[in-house]
Amino acid sequence: QVQLVESGGGLVQPGGSLRLSCAASGIIVRLNAMAWYRQAPGKQRELVAQINRVGNTAYADSVKGRFTISRDITKNTVSLQMNSLKPEDTAVYYCNGAQGGTNYWGQGTQVTVSA
Repeated sequence: QVQLVESGGGLVQPGGSLRLSCAASGIIVRLNAMAWYRQAPGKQRELVAQINRVGNTAYADSVKGRFTISRDITKNTVSLQMNSLKPEDTAVYYCNGAQGGTNYWGQGTQVTVSA
């Protein structure tokens, strides 16, 4: 059974930083593509960052240079370091893992960027 559990969300001022973490069980992060998505109120869920099996990363244009996705293979976790946060980054952030042709999702963690 695959479980993805996000943590690290919260309220931060514009220009601040947050680090999200995704604890994975039932899926090995170094063997599968992992990603972070987000969904703002009234908007569709969008891909923020992804990391593939060999460690290559890709980012949405809106977060390039500000966000960094990484993984810890010893802890089987995936993280998203978010710097220079903007109000438009406010959303629920979801961890995603793809294994055997199936997409798995965490429950999401709220990130609010506001003064």
